[in-house]
Amino acid sequence: MLEMKMVDVSSKVDVYREAVARGCIRLRKETVDRIRSGAIEKGDVFAASSLVALHAAKNTSLLLPFCHTIRIDFVKPRIWIEDNNKVCIEVLVKARERTGVEMEALTAVSLALLNIWDMVKAYEKDEEGQYPYTSIENICVVKKIKESSV
Repeated sequence: MLEMKMVDVSSKVDVYREAVARGCIRLRKETVDRIRSGAIEKGDVFAASSLVALHAAKNTSLLLPFCHTIRIDFVKPRIWIEDNNKVCIEVLVKARERTGVEMEALTAVSLALLNIWDMVKAYEKDEEGQYPYTSIENICVVKKIKESSV
């Protein structure tokens, strides 16, 4: 059996790190209209999902055991509607650390999108209670910066 362990970053120095991740959730147009008009029973989808993104970025190491617990200096989620049938989120994460912050950005995006699904699932179901129109798509890191340690 392979040994499982975290990467040892103890000899590294803190440097400025930044990552931006993005993803979208495809929804029915009627659901997007409800989000726009504030007619989601569970509340403000953008505000709640922004809060989820902040919380997720700060707690990534609790969810992913190989991620280091790091000091996050800044998290900025940005949420928008695209093409009348998608809600997209982009999250910027910054830190001065010994390891990158891309996993924190990806976790923030992923959990924010899951939160959106949870908040709108009642409006997305078809007659059989399935979700044929709903999908989380294109989660990726769009930018990563590591300042030189010299």
